[in-house]
Amino acid sequence: MTGFKRILLLSFIFLFAFTGCAKTAESTAAESAAGTDAADTGIPIKTVKTDSWEMDYFSFGKGAKTLVIIPGLGVQSVMGSADMIAVSYYSMTEDYTIYVFDRRKEIPEDYSIRDMARDTAEAVKAVGLEHVDVFGASQGGMIAIEFTAQYPELVDKLVIGSTSAKIDATQFAVIDEWIDLARKGDVEALYMSFGKAIYPEGTFEMSKNALIEASKTVTREELDRFIILAESMRGLDITADLDKISCPVLLTGASDDGVLGSAATDVIAEHLKDVPGFELKMYEGFGHAAYDSAPDYRSVMLEFLLK
Repeated sequence: MTGFKRILLLSFIFLFAFTGCAKTAESTAAESAAGTDAADTGIPIKTVKTDSWEMDYFSFGKGAKTLVIIPGLGVQSVMGSADMIAVSYYSMTEDYTIYVFDRRKEIPEDYSIRDMARDTAEAVKAVGLEHVDVFGASQGGMIAIEFTAQYPELVDKLVIGSTSAKIDATQFAVIDEWIDLARKGDVEALYMSFGKAIYPEGTFEMSKNALIEASKTVTREELDRFIILAESMRGLDITADLDKISCPVLLTGASDDGVLGSAATDVIAEHLKDVPGFELKMYEGFGHAAYDSAPDYRSVMLEFLLK
């Protein structure tokens, strides 16, 4: 798989991963690069139901260990990209059975990061999982921090990337722009702003057409949901909860993170540096989506998790 095709595949999947069920240019490229028709794997989407809400999820892999992935913010649900996600995590499926949980279907206007962590933990327990490893990037990383801090009995190891425990006005500026474009319904401009923020300039220029095609499938309902989820990060401060984390943590950041900035990683590291098993890896010359574009990211993750 070429570096560009890998970026196209993975950067549409996590964090500000504007993916949908439609088979657009990026999915076709990904399937070709993988040497198989990813859609033929047919990973089923399942639903966890509680007394008050429902949440979709899917799983793949055959390993004895369990990895829970908490996706980042997206205009469209990652459930439409289940097969592509399975392809991107193929190297981990011998050791892990991997579960990817969506946000709950009906979300309140004031849905917070802590609420998302609580609902994810409830879904994890409802599926019958315990003693899991957890991975989250950016907003998914924020949720993963809260998940681990509030439900330590569930988590054996934590991996978080390109994330922040405290969002100030400067960090939120890019996200605020996305919220404004979503409110206006200017989806193509939203995707262009996204691409500029997370991709290196050359990659962004090559991915413009794929971004435009992906933007055409977005509905008003999806934009309204996106706005609520994005607003959950305004004024976020969960730094105190970092001190509740005691399990081994792999923290990754990027020197050229154009969304949250590399200093956000430094703040988290300062809180976690004395936790037994803590590791920090900074990706020099990579942008926000280093968790997908760095070629060794999955191998670094797997090495840490299997220690």
